[in-house]
Amino acid sequence: MSETQLYAPREPIFPRRVSGRFRQLKWWIMAVTLGIYYLTPWIRWDRGPNMPDQAVLVDMANRRFYFFWIEIWPHEFYFVAGLLIMAGLGLFLFTSALGRVWCGYTCPQTVWTDLFILVERWIEGDRNARVRLHRARWDLHKWRLRLTKWTVWLLIGLATGGAWVFYFTDAPTLARDLVQFTANPVAYVTIAILTATTFVFGGFMREQVCNYMCPWPRIQAAMMDPDTITVAYRDWRGEPRGKKRDADTGDCIDCMACVNVCPAGIDIRNGQQMECITCALCIDACDDVMDRIGKPRGLIGYMALTDEAAERAGQPVKSVWRHVLRPRTLLYTAVWASMGIGLVYALFIRSDIELTVAAVRNPTYVVQSDGAIRNIYDVRLRNKQGEDAQLQLSLTSDATLQIALQGQDDTDTVTVPADTTVLQRVYVTADPQAPAAGRAVTDLRFWVEDLSSGERTSQATTFNGKESQ
Repeated sequence: MSETQLYAPREPIFPRRVSGRFRQLKWWIMAVTLGIYYLTPWIRWDRGPNMPDQAVLVDMANRRFYFFWIEIWPHEFYFVAGLLIMAGLGLFLFTSALGRVWCGYTCPQTVWTDLFILVERWIEGDRNARVRLHRARWDLHKWRLRLTKWTVWLLIGLATGGAWVFYFTDAPTLARDLVQFTANPVAYVTIAILTATTFVFGGFMREQVCNYMCPWPRIQAAMMDPDTITVAYRDWRGEPRGKKRDADTGDCIDCMACVNVCPAGIDIRNGQQMECITCALCIDACDDVMDRIGKPRGLIGYMALTDEAAERAGQPVKSVWRHVLRPRTLLYTAVWASMGIGLVYALFIRSDIELTVAAVRNPTYVVQSDGAIRNIYDVRLRNKQGEDAQLQLSLTSDATLQIALQGQDDTDTVTVPADTTVLQRVYVTADPQAPAAGRAVTDLRFWVEDLSSGERTSQATTFNGKESQ
């Protein structure tokens, strides 16, 4: 009795070269996305003296995120969270409208896999040559080709890891330190890890990353419906398959071109499959075959399942816009746009100066020698501008209260350096006969004003009197 095998070893996939409009689109997207990734850390942006001049920088040491003219502070992380939510909603929107268009064109795994396959084809040849090389014994020729290919892959992985760490510190400085072996060990470890993962994922685990590691193929069905436009095979036109000379067969001549170009190694003629990333390379391959045998294009193409009955009957189908603009996608678009507008609005109305007030409640209050009641507050003054600011502190309340700043020599003004937060201790005092001295709680509001621009902001808090205990 033979033992049932629960695991099947991976069958290597050797996609054949194909040309066409979708392949050309993928080349352009790969060039643009890789260009953005590799070149962005080297773009300079003048923010003034003593400020980083890297256009896009995640400054972990100073807990800042710089994106051209935008600066995000740690307490403003909701901007980053909002962008992540918008990215998720955008993924839902595009999947609902056009299927796995993200996976097929702009997913990093797809982009780097395309680049690795390009290198593989350049060194080892097209599909048939790579299949023969795979089956050949390990001689000097095979070792030379494989080592050459792996070396180029490693260099791509090294550039990938190197570009990533450049986003977290000044790129020219880090590049010099890396070459001189004086950079922080964390940089070398990060580059090594990303080089290894890029090398393995792009070279040896291409479709496996999509099929087994990525959760999106398993949840995409929740985002798609019969009106979603996706890659499909028109079996009513192609079946039964046969050679061109057979009169009673469909347009499909069973040439396997669609299978041979598929980076996932699937047969789109078997219907919708989880492994399909809708890269549309099978469309280019099939259209090329249809041109050569004198048949109309579109045996494999982008279509919605709701159009199947109409196409079978030879009737007109709904336009692309009617498929895309439907209640589900409009709802996603409305939510996505609302979040974007909200984030932009919050970005433009945020103040260049901020304060945070924390009352010192141990003790709750202090009784002065003359009987006056004093409360102590720690006030954080934040100056987001590129130059020093003179900030004036004051308070408003229904009660009569006096304010004093520790270490400021009878002045209510604090100098806060550019792009810095200063912790200022503030004393608020009520006279012995004042109602606030005996009252449990008195509302008050701290104000801070930039003396150069006149910009003001405030925060409410409370003053505790004797009855608070």
